[in-house]
Amino acid sequence: MSLLPFEFTLALRYLRPKRTAVSFITFISVTGVMLGVAVLIIVTSVFSGFHLQLKKTFFQFSADIQIRQRVDDGFGNVVGFGPIENYSTLVERLEKVEGVKGAMPIVAGKVMLETQPEGRESQFDAPRLIGVHERGMKKVSMVPQSMMAGEFDLSGNGLVVGWNFGRPDGAFQLEVGDTVLIYSPQNLKEMKDAKEEGDTLGILPEEYTVKGIFDAGQGELNDFMFCDLYNAQDLYYIEEDIAHMIWVETDQPLNLNPVTDALEEEIGQNYYIGTWKDLNPVLLAQVQVEKMIVQFLMFFIVIVAAFGIASSLIIFGVQKTKEIGLLKALGATNGQVSKVFLIQSAVVGILGTTLGVGLGMLVLAYRNEFLGMMRGQGVELFPEKLYGFRELPAQIVQSDIVIICGVSFLICLLAGLLPAWNAARLQPVEALRSE
Repeated sequence: MSLLPFEFTLALRYLRPKRTAVSFITFISVTGVMLGVAVLIIVTSVFSGFHLQLKKTFFQFSADIQIRQRVDDGFGNVVGFGPIENYSTLVERLEKVEGVKGAMPIVAGKVMLETQPEGRESQFDAPRLIGVHERGMKKVSMVPQSMMAGEFDLSGNGLVVGWNFGRPDGAFQLEVGDTVLIYSPQNLKEMKDAKEEGDTLGILPEEYTVKGIFDAGQGELNDFMFCDLYNAQDLYYIEEDIAHMIWVETDQPLNLNPVTDALEEEIGQNYYIGTWKDLNPVLLAQVQVEKMIVQFLMFFIVIVAAFGIASSLIIFGVQKTKEIGLLKALGATNGQVSKVFLIQSAVVGILGTTLGVGLGMLVLAYRNEFLGMMRGQGVELFPEKLYGFRELPAQIVQSDIVIICGVSFLICLLAGLLPAWNAARLQPVEALRSE
């Protein structure tokens, strides 16, 4: 004798009949839900991982917070940013704030770069050059620990360049020891002004030696270059006690609100407090929006699977019309008959969701091995040049898994409502007469 209510016993029996095709239809329904849930988990986790990897790459590349000097028009309206004078005093104040691990002045801007390759034509570009203290950089950034060649050495006219300038299949193909020429915007402006006045002014560029090549882990960040702070000050014709901004490293890069509030209280409203998100806010927002759009679209896979469940239950109801009539003639209520169908859809939903979670986790665990196998076959599913990452990132967020499982199960349960209602409204006499 079964310990379960007869509705459960009957529903489970009907899900695995011996001589009908309903069991195969049930298998197809479970498979549909499983694939839908698995795809949802995989896509959502990949987008979450992509978003998290971007965040980590950004705040590991630069400091967590950037301090800039506000410039107003004399009426209290901010019109831009200016240089920070006597930055040493400001750095000392910043380092006293709770949660701050270190602070460092930087000088940053675009320059004209010219390479001097042997046997090839010179290449030109306008990269963003950042002047830093070598020792301070090792405290606020992961770039010194991300060297692919050489060392993070800025002594003399040392230059550390991103991987985009050193990659063998790139246009520059720089190597450690190569010499490059750098023109500052001030150099170019002086030559332009001299030409307009009818004079011929030749300004020699600064020679720099490539001493290291870093890989920040993201394509756009590998377009940056680093030199010594004092060299950058010379390039931009600014005094030694002047910097463009202050980089501040914290102990909570993903929760900056407490530190930014404390910094604002310490230094006042004359300074703008930016974060690592300012490196590329559009890209971060774009990934988050794409994640929500893809989740919305992927749920239609589960909805299609739900139609399969509804179809199988409708077929089941037609095949079991006589038995339904007999049950009602023996005293089964409309609610009990409905429960048989709802229990079937619930069991299919639970099985499909559970198997889908297992399949999704399995694919995520071996995602990079699968990509490596496809690369070996000449198929590039995740191009490094396009996305900036060598491996496919993924982050399994428990709240996302709970939402996916909950909504998928609810859709499966709703799929059984119409067949349950049709079965419940059958009259015993009509059901038995139909046979």
